[in-house]
Amino acid sequence: MCGMEFLCYHRDRPGSGALRDELLAEHWSYMDRFATEMIARGPTLSGDTATGSVHIVDLPDSAAARAFAFDEPNYQAGVYRDVLVRRWRNTLGRTMWDFPGGRTGGDRYLVLGLGEGQAVDLAVPPDPDELIAYGPLLSDDGGTWLGTAALLRASSRDAARAILTVDRYADVEVHDWQFGGRPT
Repeated sequence: MCGMEFLCYHRDRPGSGALRDELLAEHWSYMDRFATEMIARGPTLSGDTATGSVHIVDLPDSAAARAFAFDEPNYQAGVYRDVLVRRWRNTLGRTMWDFPGGRTGGDRYLVLGLGEGQAVDLAVPPDPDELIAYGPLLSDDGGTWLGTAALLRASSRDAARAILTVDRYADVEVHDWQFGGRPT
């Protein structure tokens, strides 16, 4: 591993599903180039419809992270409306493939807490067995806390949101999420 972890969240442009489907082979080929750097990945969903893609990768620096995010074929073709790229710290020290709960079973969520003010939720929450990935979002130099991101299994969206100290964030987003990767 390279030592700098980054979270990239690509949000789909409304109505881009057909283009996303058309580019699937190119997307997989691109992501295959980063297989050893991947910590977690997968789509956010509304029902069966993709609404975005999460990739947490270990790369040499912020320039490499931006290249990863913006050279991605779906981004280049206009599938995504915007991209969040933030340095991230893997407080669990594992990849999603090490998650004790496995690839299926239960509802899974991406929770993004966009920070404001004093850092919060830096320690791993109790019951880390339900956490797939967890860590702070940071500035490029790693010195400023910008929020917290978690992938987790939870009984509901409200339970997922409760992983964070909600009143300490400017905004908290909860998205349905599933394990990603090339289908086997």
